[in-house]
Amino acid sequence: MSRYKSPAIGGSPIFGRSRTSERLSPGRRFIAFLFDCIDIYRQRRALEALDDRMLKDIGVSRCDVEAEVSRPFWR
Repeated sequence: MSRYKSPAIGGSPIFGRSRTSERLSPGRRFIAFLFDCIDIYRQRRALEALDDRMLKDIGVSRCDVEAEVSRPFWR
């Protein structure tokens, strides 16, 4: 499950991190960070799998996708 909130669900930032991780212990914060990294990795691989027609539909070029996929998973 993603930790990113949508205004439709009640969170204010669309891609901001939730504030609940600030109240967690360091170990649980690290586990939450790992799950965030796995989620980002999965989303980037799904974006990479889209064909050019689908990318055009969402307004993203293949060059933009390559730049996003090449970023480290922690960013």
